[in-house]
Amino acid sequence: MKLAELARVSGEVGAAAARSEKVALLAGLFRRTEPAEAPVVITYLAGRLPQRRIGVGWQTLRERPGPAAEPSLGVLEVDAALSRIAAVSGAGSQGERRRLVGALMAAATAEEQRFLLGLIAGELRQGALDALAVEALAVVCGVPAEEVRRALMLSGSLGGLAQRLLAEGPDVLGEFRLTVGRPVLPMLAQTAKDVDEAVDRLGPCAVEEKLDGIRIQAHRDGELVRVYTRTLAEITERLPEVVRVVRELPVGQVVLDGEVLALDAQGLPRPFQQTAGRVGSGVEAVGVNAELPLSPVFFDLLAVDGTDLLDRPAAERHAELARLVPESARVKRLVVAAPDEPGARAAAREFAATAIGAHRHEGVVVKGLDAPYSAGRRGSSWLKVKPVHTLDLVVLAAEWGHGRRTGTLSNLHLGARRADGGFAMLGKTFKGLTDALLAWQTGRLRELAVREEPWGVVARPELVVEIAFDGVQRSSRYPDGVTLRFARVVRYREDKTAAEADTLETVRALLPG
Repeated sequence: MKLAELARVSGEVGAAAARSEKVALLAGLFRRTEPAEAPVVITYLAGRLPQRRIGVGWQTLRERPGPAAEPSLGVLEVDAALSRIAAVSGAGSQGERRRLVGALMAAATAEEQRFLLGLIAGELRQGALDALAVEALAVVCGVPAEEVRRALMLSGSLGGLAQRLLAEGPDVLGEFRLTVGRPVLPMLAQTAKDVDEAVDRLGPCAVEEKLDGIRIQAHRDGELVRVYTRTLAEITERLPEVVRVVRELPVGQVVLDGEVLALDAQGLPRPFQQTAGRVGSGVEAVGVNAELPLSPVFFDLLAVDGTDLLDRPAAERHAELARLVPESARVKRLVVAAPDEPGARAAAREFAATAIGAHRHEGVVVKGLDAPYSAGRRGSSWLKVKPVHTLDLVVLAAEWGHGRRTGTLSNLHLGARRADGGFAMLGKTFKGLTDALLAWQTGRLRELAVREEPWGVVARPELVVEIAFDGVQRSSRYPDGVTLRFARVVRYREDKTAAEADTLETVRALLPG
């Protein structure tokens, strides 16, 4: 398949309004996809690189050559070129990456260049999410989408599943079963405004502490224990504490879902960065002790001694979990079996307040007692409730968007007021922006631009934006040593001046620990 065809369909999917139209476009593309191309095609459509990071920044991307007149690049040819770029290391690596990127871009048409820029920069937002690809594969194979979803959660790889489906047909779906030692995609939670809303939506439920750790899945077969991340990467050797706890359980085979986190002397969670740095997840860690002990906390049981529990009610799965796993290694929870009984909702709210306050967790997850384990999906039977932090920050600069955001200023550079009157850069975000907001901010920021660069504009620090985020963490990437976690735009505050924006001291006060 030519990259030009993939780029064209990507744009069409992004422009399509109806879900059915997006699925039809993807199904047509998959019918023209060779099985060997499927993993790359699906990964690109989701806006990701199979290589994850290739060591190329904006300085390299903005110095690209003029486009080719005719399309010639194949999808697998591009993937091989990006792998070569990612593999470059050592003395002179920056120049060699620049040369390889230049050669790739010189062979790409203007449309292909735009697609590649968005893909490499991580800002390709055309709406072709994995859920749509699952539905499109189901259309191609003539089977219900639920059958493909279940195979996906048990295989863990949409690209690998697509390759087999396109090569062997729908009969291959029956081969995907829960197997000890082969991780499955974790079940995820949707969001609720507060505990009352979550209980209203679910009825009989359990309220569990939401831990700010690293999601893990532990598999045991006899004495062999393997531990995986939420992205299904194996990290067994990094977590001997988890291996030890799982080996001590009175069971021969088991698959457990949970988190691992670092605790202080009082048994309270340490900052997320310390856990992430100890696990070696690639998240920045400042002053992390490599010997920092970690504690596993399990909250679900997927299989035990040859019995698949995925379709069993949550209450039944937890009963088995409680039978096998000691309380010290289980998540704290409150069962709300009869939400309408006097005091039930008040107890749930109190549990959540304690989890966030005294226990220093990031929120709670409310889970329906009768729900199966919907691996790989944001199931409506798990609802997370977290306090929402917001700050009023100043837009310092903005980068040009790519993909469907081409021609608009998208990625915002966010700043907090310093005591000396300047602004501290806290990070960037392009999340939470509607098309209307993108158009408005592009015009406004060009009015405020003090200079334009190939990558975007540097603006007068006058425009205030309200930013929601999940927390503050230390970072050596920015001069003032702090950054926001999962920042997204709520709204612009034209009623506020830059002098009324939040201060760096306010931001630092939110640092954990």
